Amino acid sequence: MTARQDSVRETIESGRTALGIELGSTRIKACLVDAKNPSKVLGVGSHEWENQFVDRLWTYSLEAVWEGLQAAYADLVADVYRRYGIRPTTFGAMGVSAMMHGCLTFDAQGELLVPFRTWRNTNTGPAAAELTDLFGVNIPLRWSIAHLHQAVVDSEPHIGQLDFFTTLAGYVHWKLTGRKVLGVGDASGMVPINPATRDYDATIVARYDDLVSDKGIPALIHLLPEVLPAGSAAGDLTAAGAALLDPTGALQPGIPFCPPEGDAGTGMVATNTVAPRTGNVSAGTSIFAMVVLEHPLERVHHELDLVTTPAGDLVAMVHCNNGASELAAWVGLFTRFAAASGASADSDAVYETLFREAVGGEADAGGLLAYNYLAGEPIAGLTEGRPLFVRTPDSRLTLANMMRAQLYGVFSTLALGMRVLAGEGAELDQMFAHGGMFRTAGVAQRFLAGALDAPVSVAETASEGGPWGIAVLAAYLRHADVNLETYLTDLVFAGARFDTAAPDPADVAGFATYLDRYRSGLAVERAAVESLA
Repeated sequence: MTARQDSVRETIESGRTALGIELGSTRIKACLVDAKNPSKVLGVGSHEWENQFVDRLWTYSLEAVWEGLQAAYADLVADVYRRYGIRPTTFGAMGVSAMMHGCLTFDAQGELLVPFRTWRNTNTGPAAAELTDLFGVNIPLRWSIAHLHQAVVDSEPHIGQLDFFTTLAGYVHWKLTGRKVLGVGDASGMVPINPATRDYDATIVARYDDLVSDKGIPALIHLLPEVLPAGSAAGDLTAAGAALLDPTGALQPGIPFCPPEGDAGTGMVATNTVAPRTGNVSAGTSIFAMVVLEHPLERVHHELDLVTTPAGDLVAMVHCNNGASELAAWVGLFTRFAAASGASADSDAVYETLFREAVGGEADAGGLLAYNYLAGEPIAGLTEGRPLFVRTPDSRLTLANMMRAQLYGVFSTLALGMRVLAGEGAELDQMFAHGGMFRTAGVAQRFLAGALDAPVSVAETASEGGPWGIAVLAAYLRHADVNLETYLTDLVFAGARFDTAAPDPADVAGFATYLDRYRSGLAVERAAVESLA
């Protein structure tokens, strides 16, 4: 074993580490870092899972939550053992993050009242519209308060038993620590946050209580988790929590936790975009952009959500329900073709080949259109999705154009929302990107720069993403004497290397042409939703 491995081994044995676990839409990932220098990743683990469409609602079972967490944690422990010959039994700090937002509701005995309703559900339109009018703030369909109020509107019987509701990150944190808390970034997607108090907006909470005063449910503030900014102590791992995460019994209780956050907040941390005029794009099953604002927006826009950084600063968010899943399905088709033809290749190699091919496509994708709508898309006004690949007879159907259209399709709905934000005068010095689709250097990054007409940077840690971001927030517990922006800039990212792609004028013009055609073609998508049950 080398001297460096001996040093890392001693760091792990002494618990000078920070562990982050994030429950994403398709993967649960764990990331272990050196707490003193969080840019050093010491081990990773993961577990694949999928949502289920049950009774016309997207959900994950609680059994799948814990099976997945245990599998991801065990995979992390195995990875650390492979690297350093040691199985960790404690950590200096821990943190949990998860997909935003959805809703889990519980009774006074802590029992789940109805299956977890995820961010992907779009049945909350009536509730979201009513609350947007009442609050004077855009309430997206996926927000927890929209899910809760839709159940009230529909007179669902479980509402009378309601004692507590939270997000997925809040639920897991509660079971591991016993604390009903949320990081302010995740909490901002439950009920709007007042940037001055960095807590739930008291006026909005009072308005909601007045609205449902005859429904027999407790005051809203008593149903919500406590709000905590980044750097706050958020409880310790209990013995029961340790057994939940690690049924082998090796994991020791007493580990301090940072506040649980949403994947939007961890994405901001993972890209060092918590300061005004910075922004990031996170691409996965969903895709969203976060831009830290210098001042509040002048008007309410259904395309723009107002959330906060993990420190509580105001952020405009463009959230699209549909990201790279349809792209992955096409890659899967070509992967199978390679295998069937006797030229078997793993999916990573197929991704790279197809992405490289897209670079040679026409700037406007040759007249092709790709709609990635597997689920409803609020920005496009769709309650359900129908993936479509569309072309006119005079379009140029080539592999390069088809792949460019698929990549453009991932970014198109996001670009619609970003154009609304630009109309509000929000300025952006730099956009950072993270997520697995940016691993092929210079391709998705280049097309995103063309779509946004802004430079896009990708860091070395881009593929680690949110799990690394929540590990960094856990490590921040030891450094909370400085503000989060300073901590990230001066310590975590001090030696980071970024690859930056400036927008190519031809890509900017080509994507603008594509987006105009895409916007017009949304009528085809709506017809597909109506015609294809």
